[in-house]
Amino acid sequence: MSEKNDGANRDATKRSARERLQAERDRQKARDRRRRTLIVSAAVVGVLGLAAVVGLIAANTGKDGGGKAGPVVAPSGATGKDALAIRTGKDEAKSTLTVWEDVRCPACKAFEDNYRDTIHDLEAKGLLKVDYHLVTLIDGNMGGSGSLKGANAAACAQDAGKFAAYHDLLFQQQPQEVDDAYGKNAKLLELAGQVDGLDTPAFRKCVEDGTHDSWVGKAHEAFRAGNFRGTPTVLLNGKDIFSDKANPLTPQKLKEQVEAAAGASGGSGGKAGDSSEGDAKEGDAKEGDAKAGAKSSPSAGAKTPGATPGAKASRGSAAASKSPANSGPDGSAGN
Repeated sequence: MSEKNDGANRDATKRSARERLQAERDRQKARDRRRRTLIVSAAVVGVLGLAAVVGLIAANTGKDGGGKAGPVVAPSGATGKDALAIRTGKDEAKSTLTVWEDVRCPACKAFEDNYRDTIHDLEAKGLLKVDYHLVTLIDGNMGGSGSLKGANAAACAQDAGKFAAYHDLLFQQQPQEVDDAYGKNAKLLELAGQVDGLDTPAFRKCVEDGTHDSWVGKAHEAFRAGNFRGTPTVLLNGKDIFSDKANPLTPQKLKEQVEAAAGASGGSGGKAGDSSEGDAKEGDAKEGDAKAGAKSSPSAGAKTPGATPGAKASRGSAAASKSPANSGPDGSAGN
């Protein structure tokens, strides 16, 4: 009887072990099913959440000036290929200065500060017209939207017939490169208050709506497609005159080239009444005369050559013509 009982007990123990094992397997399968259900549910929630985020981003694209999609609306009187330039000066002027610049670019500010008076003087004499192309290089390098919004505001000023004054003010009041102050419409509207007759409901609506954002974006695409070295890029009658290290540009040299193109006597760039410039001769390239020429321009000052380093500083952003993110923060080679 004892042996029979021992055998029965062993069989019962084996059955119990098998049953426990089977029960554990059943419990594990149940846990696996619950885990799979949770994973699938989480994935669905994640996809729906991503879709919501993408939808929110799409809904807000352009509100911060980061690349608003919409129709390309050129400002009033825009000229050039695809109407991507804003012109100042008289259309009949012999010479055309083409300027690619960014309202956040420090090198562009250096150019404007050094050449502004000379350019305006030549425009007033009917000798020069300027085609401005506004791009968004610094937004791409530093982040923010000041390049885009500032350019749009300048285009809105063009609609109001106040481009030149507002353009100059944007560069005169340009914030530090890392300060995206022009990314705030309030700042752009505040500056408009300093230009007589510009701060109107129409101008405010144009700025706040980003009316010309897509036009600015198209201008930047043209800048990249042109494989330009960076900002500012300055062309006189199609020739890059701002990046020649062997013969650095000065306000005086710009004046002489424009006046020579207009047929000024002797090709000196000096008219009969320009005695303050000296009777320029072919030897004007001498250093002494070049210095005299620089002194004659109130915008050149002792830092006239500094505008050329401005070109040097921006030259490295030629990489930006391929991808803005690859260029220096201010379009500089060193950055």
